[in-house]
Amino acid sequence: MEPREFRTHELALPAGLAGLRLDAALAKVLPQYSRARLQGWIRAGAVTLDGRVPRTRDRVRGEEVVRIQARIAPLGKVAADPMALEVVWSDRELLVINKPAGLVVHPGAGNARNTLQNGLLAFDPALARVPRAGIVHRLDKDTSGLLVVARTPEAHTALVAALAERQIRRGYVALCTGVMTGGGTVDEPIGRHRSLRTRMAVRADGRAAVTHFRILRRLRAHTLVSVELETGRTHQIRVHLAHLGYPLVGDPVYGGRRRLPAGASAAVLAELAGFKRQALHAARLGLTHPASGEELAFEAPLPADIAALLAALEA
Repeated sequence: MEPREFRTHELALPAGLAGLRLDAALAKVLPQYSRARLQGWIRAGAVTLDGRVPRTRDRVRGEEVVRIQARIAPLGKVAADPMALEVVWSDRELLVINKPAGLVVHPGAGNARNTLQNGLLAFDPALARVPRAGIVHRLDKDTSGLLVVARTPEAHTALVAALAERQIRRGYVALCTGVMTGGGTVDEPIGRHRSLRTRMAVRADGRAAVTHFRILRRLRAHTLVSVELETGRTHQIRVHLAHLGYPLVGDPVYGGRRRLPAGASAAVLAELAGFKRQALHAARLGLTHPASGEELAFEAPLPADIAALLAALEA
């Protein structure tokens, strides 16, 4: 049996693909792989076309025989760090993880170890052969909630495509400062802040961003809302709700000066002062299973810190 890190395919290209570049034609017949991965295999000489080694830009005639003998290289330089992961779903193709607040998703500058990616590599070493250890989308460090992880290269390619086509449904619960009068939609482009490069902002020349929200509960000085994303821009919910004038409680970047409700009890003031992260939780996740086609839906309850803050505000 072929080792998991190797992939061999042999097939005849359909006549209808005549005239396409080779990489584009392969992307049509092998949609489980990204075009970038296919291009890499062509450049590495792992692809033959009627027995010869082609170039990426070569045009196909149709009906040629393509053979791919490629190795999926394991990830390098990312260490495996054992950690407790809350696994909501697990099968051969997928993992769904309930990420706690405070856990960084990917290694980066100043965070080479003890990220979710490090933990996933310890949980399943075979994820070293999947791009980004299978992580399909991300959550900010201090946002809690549901993430899907692909366990095979084929599942990863399918889920990345589904995310790009807005076929992965993500729902959030957010606690905002201020009392909203009703739900609605924010359709405002988001781009990098012009002077503070670590921040995002609503900008006319930014990328399209659409956020839907509805009220779950009104409190004396706060609103609990349900949020659905059409797009997935960096910090999208935080930027859009702050743009409306209802920043997330505890948001250190977009929350502005902390607003404490007049006349609140000492217990409430202590809870608000002690809440040091944005009150945002990825509570719902829906997707089509990339192998079986089954529709999957997951929910994660509010984490203890948001639940305690909400209880104090309600009291």
